[in-house]
Amino acid sequence: MPSAPTTSIDLGAADVVADPYPHFARERSRHDVAWHEPSGMWLTFTHAAAGAVLRNRSLGRIWLDREPAAYLEPFNLLHRHQMMENEPPEHTRLRRAVAGAFNRGHVERLRPRVRSLAASLLAEVDPAGFDVIGEYAEPLPVLVIAELIGLSTTDVPALRTWSQAIVRMYEPSPSQQVVDEAVSAATEFADHVREHLDRRRREPGEDLTTDLLAAGLAEDELVAAVVLLLNAGHEASVNVFGNGLVALLSRGLRPGADAALTVEEMLRFDSALQLFERTATQTVEVGGVVVEEGQKVAALLGAANRDPAVFAGADTFDPGRESNPHLAFGAGVHFCLGAPLARMELVESLTALFATHPGLRLVGEPESRGTFVLRGFRRVVVGTHPQEV
Repeated sequence: MPSAPTTSIDLGAADVVADPYPHFARERSRHDVAWHEPSGMWLTFTHAAAGAVLRNRSLGRIWLDREPAAYLEPFNLLHRHQMMENEPPEHTRLRRAVAGAFNRGHVERLRPRVRSLAASLLAEVDPAGFDVIGEYAEPLPVLVIAELIGLSTTDVPALRTWSQAIVRMYEPSPSQQVVDEAVSAATEFADHVREHLDRRRREPGEDLTTDLLAAGLAEDELVAAVVLLLNAGHEASVNVFGNGLVALLSRGLRPGADAALTVEEMLRFDSALQLFERTATQTVEVGGVVVEEGQKVAALLGAANRDPAVFAGADTFDPGRESNPHLAFGAGVHFCLGAPLARMELVESLTALFATHPGLRLVGEPESRGTFVLRGFRRVVVGTHPQEV
């Protein structure tokens, strides 16, 4: 019997973090799935294998508390009760409660507000040169998700700080400083959400928190749901916008006639979420390899979204690409619940940016966040051509 394929790709190496796609292409030419000894899990490199991982019910999201459990309890608590970290029937119960609240017309109700926020943020920037992440792409979705949850705009800076501290824990081998900052952020974030829940119990509003309180979730489940919505509700939008905008401008491109198609290409071309883990609940075959019960397998979404077997000109950014079955929002039961909100925000913010500044260009070199799992830019300075200033 032939031995299983292996890979030694270093997901934390500077060249992989800077541009993982040539590395993925080399691996894809050798195997669909390979064992990665450094992380102790299988990695997928093709669209078919990643899709199989995401959809196979024998591969689940099984949360195991991070160690040391006592010290990391604030972080673990926010994940143990999340729908994203559970499988049916718990996942079904938790997702149904959030989906029921999320789907009560909230997304479309927010479209005029997104347009208003985009216009007001763009009115404040210096067209000769501004950080499109810090001054536009970041505050807009944070303000939107805070409004959806019913939080004050004065909470926004803290929400972003807490979120960034928590998501850095998802990277390979986080440092002790990252761990300490995540624990502190999780503690403060949870305390803030509990205070907000208490306010909404006394003073219901027309927001998602009020709807969630009526869904019958336990207190820790409510806290985890609100934190997940606040984090996931803006992290992806910020990074997709930054990654996609850099891809556009660095190639001298502009959004296509249909902004929605351009947004889908932004989601595909440089995926904001690169890796999504699952655990085998029984022995299962994926991409020609046998994944034993208890073993982990990670769908590399960025690799899947550049698979030339699925996407013609996979390494070309095509703003008008029509056939685009990317996996940026996942697939199966864990498909991103906030995808409609993210898509709406991205279309509206991209349209507003180029309507206001049609001559937009990059000014200097974009500054990467330097992370692999959640891929994005910390700072991207843009400006208009001199004649438009």
